[in-house]
Amino acid sequence: MSFASRGESQGEGFVFNILKKGSSMGYLKVRSRIVFALAVFSASFVLSSPAAEEWPEFRGPYGNGLVSVPGDTMASGIPLSWSETENVRWKIKIPHSGWSTPVVQNGQVWLTTAALDGKDFFVICVNAEDGKVVFNNKLFHCDSPEPLGNIVNGYASPSPAIEKGRVYVHFGSYGTACLDTSNCKVIWQRQDLPCRHFRGPGSSLIIFENLLILTMDGIDVQYMVALDKNTGKTIWKTDRTAEWNDLDAQGKPMMDGDFRKAYSTPLVADVNGKFQLLTTASKASYSYDVRTGKELWKIHHSRYSVATRPLFSHGLALISTGGELLAIKPDGRGDVTDTHVAWKVTSAVPRMSSPVIVDDLLYMVNEDGTATCLEVATGKQVWQERIRGSYYASPISVDGRVYFFSVAGKTTVLKTGRTYELLGTNVLDDGFMASPAVSGKALFLRTKTSLYRIESAGSGK
Repeated sequence: MSFASRGESQGEGFVFNILKKGSSMGYLKVRSRIVFALAVFSASFVLSSPAAEEWPEFRGPYGNGLVSVPGDTMASGIPLSWSETENVRWKIKIPHSGWSTPVVQNGQVWLTTAALDGKDFFVICVNAEDGKVVFNNKLFHCDSPEPLGNIVNGYASPSPAIEKGRVYVHFGSYGTACLDTSNCKVIWQRQDLPCRHFRGPGSSLIIFENLLILTMDGIDVQYMVALDKNTGKTIWKTDRTAEWNDLDAQGKPMMDGDFRKAYSTPLVADVNGKFQLLTTASKASYSYDVRTGKELWKIHHSRYSVATRPLFSHGLALISTGGELLAIKPDGRGDVTDTHVAWKVTSAVPRMSSPVIVDDLLYMVNEDGTATCLEVATGKQVWQERIRGSYYASPISVDGRVYFFSVAGKTTVLKTGRTYELLGTNVLDDGFMASPAVSGKALFLRTKTSLYRIESAGSGK
């Protein structure tokens, strides 16, 4: 089933079909109980489970930062507080540089890294139990990588995706590979997908059924492509159809095409029983038929370089364009800019950090440290507070809390709800560019230099 349908708020009447043959997200291990709850006037399926034992991709098992499904009242046991000397099960240095989120499955933690000069690209596997490095393999080499031209991004920002026996790693146009998780051997690889990322690659790959979906929004070309996850062969490829309006007097894109690049990761949403691929890019946001790549609808906007991932809840596609947050009714076709925007928010909207939705409320933090809570259904602001710091990593929510991770290494923990309540702050030695991962009672936190397993003392055995 789709990422989004599993992450929708409770009580919308959504039906979970993950047990059906051919349902999407088949790579996720079914570990949750489905409870059929009958009421006098209504019926709905409610999924209940403990905290995820696996973190299969960027933003977790539901693609939206939720550790457990909505309505789950079981405490996860994830720590509220930690430091360099408190609740650190282990800490290891990660060589080279990378901002990719770790993925976790079957006692393994996988992440990517790259040489600072962008010439060599690596995959690392760590034993989740003790932090020992199992594999550290170079996958790709590039003689002349394009300079980054900034200190925000790197060459290993796209996050991997993992399923039973396979891990998929992606470095944008520098290379994509499928590896055997038992021995780190390459099953297939591609280095023939063109894209000038200009400031480094950033979009993470996702798995849907038999497809591995990549986002290639560069300064020269902009497209989505779906590969056969078993062979690496191209199944479909769809070019972006934005109206750029960025040509200079000589008819060339201004700033060498800098206004055309983007770094967002798509989300698969179950919209009335049909799967849509929600994705945002420079100058437009889109929905595609995930199985064919056919463009279904799009929204024009004026922003560029967006890195946030869409959400789907309350029957709305929630998409940040990098300067505004749009709630889009997903039942339109063609250009729906003027017809299907349910609401729009322009105050303190993040370009980098993706929001998270818990029940009926959306929580987000922008690059300047302004945290905002909105009603999902209406966009009405519930509260807004400065939590200080700069935030690029995306938050998670679990146990009635939202965790925000700053570039300086501070984690701010807030209580979910209509009243702003600070529960605590935690500081590590180095800052966060990568988003967190969760497995069971443990947080796996990647800072700029290290990987931590954060877990309450005594809970790991």
